[in-house]
Amino acid sequence: MSSNALKIIPLGGFGEVGKNMMVYEYGKNIMIVETGIMFPENDMLGIDYIIPDFEYVKERKDLVRGIVITHGHEDHVGAISHIVEEIDAPIYAAPLTRGFIEVKLSEANLLNQATINTVNAGDTEHIGPFEVEFFHVSHSIPDTLGLGIHTPEGLVVHTSDYKFDPTPVDGWPSDFAKLAEFSGEGVLALVADSTNADKPGWTASEKVIDDGLDEVFSETSGRIIVASFASLVSRMQQVADAAHRHGRKMAFVGYSMKKNSKMARDLGYLDLPGDLIVGLDEALNMNPKKVVLMATGSQGEPYSIMGRLSRGTNRRFDLLEDDTIVLSSRTIPGNEEVVYKTINRLFRRGAHVIYEDLAKVHVSGHARQDEMKLMINLVKPKYLVPMHGELRHLKQHAALAKEIGFSDQNVQVIENGQVLEFENGKMQTKERIPGGYVFVDGSRVGDIGPSVVREREKLSQDGVVLISLVLNQSGRLYENPDIISRGFVYKHGDKDIIEQTKAKVREVVDRSQGDLHNDLIQTIKSFLYSKTKKRPIVLVTMNWV
Repeated sequence: MSSNALKIIPLGGFGEVGKNMMVYEYGKNIMIVETGIMFPENDMLGIDYIIPDFEYVKERKDLVRGIVITHGHEDHVGAISHIVEEIDAPIYAAPLTRGFIEVKLSEANLLNQATINTVNAGDTEHIGPFEVEFFHVSHSIPDTLGLGIHTPEGLVVHTSDYKFDPTPVDGWPSDFAKLAEFSGEGVLALVADSTNADKPGWTASEKVIDDGLDEVFSETSGRIIVASFASLVSRMQQVADAAHRHGRKMAFVGYSMKKNSKMARDLGYLDLPGDLIVGLDEALNMNPKKVVLMATGSQGEPYSIMGRLSRGTNRRFDLLEDDTIVLSSRTIPGNEEVVYKTINRLFRRGAHVIYEDLAKVHVSGHARQDEMKLMINLVKPKYLVPMHGELRHLKQHAALAKEIGFSDQNVQVIENGQVLEFENGKMQTKERIPGGYVFVDGSRVGDIGPSVVREREKLSQDGVVLISLVLNQSGRLYENPDIISRGFVYKHGDKDIIEQTKAKVREVVDRSQGDLHNDLIQTIKSFLYSKTKKRPIVLVTMNWV
């Protein structure tokens, strides 16, 4: 790669929804944009969340001049503590986003290790060779910033998540004038959100949620529990306003919801009447029709409030007759199965459940097709690089650009790890670097690899069979083998599989002339599959007397 070229390197968010992270590199200078996480997929058992593989920047951490976070959603800021542990570089964020960062770094005991610079829309910062203009875009959280990145190779517009909402909750629409100004300067590349590229038309305004909530509140005689993301400050405000209009008190439930709402209120991003908010204990003792609870768990996370309520395992409170659950957030692609299972369990336990398909209790914070076309026409870039979405979203975004006149050569669909290089106004792809998953399992980061996750999945499906042998010095059985199984069948028809397996073990030991351990594993795996069509994990321990 040329040392005098601009390199754009996605480490997350290209080919997936979540764990957004981008590297802008020029010479011996790196700027990181976003440090997000992603929810685990259904088959990633035991995984709490996923962060980008940022080994590329760890190996070049002395070159990192700054870390820019565009807004406070988890898929943009959730991995900040992991980055700060490894990389010492100033962080740039708007006031509310800074609040989220400080909460996360405080929890990780890293706040004193970080230098955080507050920026606002309209500010300009020099980060190494990059002159970054911050401009406002409308999203589902206040203080979302787009970036105009002036580089030695030209201007790159990085949209962040955005939509063109004429009536946003905070009253601050996206900055059309700045986008047009960029167009006048000449834009080398537009790196733009693709999340809703397969949805026609325009995304509905956040304001429609007010009517949806009013309808729910006016028709509900029991307790209302609203589930949303703990970072969705705009939704907190809308629920609080609805509660106030309908004479209900409101309580925030769960550690992250309480922590973030307090932070947003202290910073002035939540405007709550003094007598509206009550503690959970007080709310639980009130007349159910006079209270609304706001909690996490809209994605069906097993240990969230909604997940525990759906299984009847929540400690502080349980569902009441006539409770109404409002899931006020979008189901993240890949989470559909978990979310619908949670909804079904809530119904089964007697709750009324309202979600996006049934009422206007959520609208997306991302642009749809017509807004994407408008963004391209406003900015008039030479090149388009679709970001933030599964491959199908990126491809559809590229197709939209071609509909309005872009050539194939001027649209580049890439996935994580693919290096884009710009030199003398020309764009080309270079060698690919690692851009995969790093699993976080409790306090362990990166210790759990795909093979361990596959093993966990196998254990969950077919179980485990443990064979314990005691052998004499000649390598023959000293006593009968002991077999323990978990999650595996004991009988097949009228035949005891365990007893049959013991006989097969004795047979293998008697005839084995080589690697007895391996012979046993391979033979017993094949034997069990022939009998049950199951493939349990087979473990063998051997002791000599």
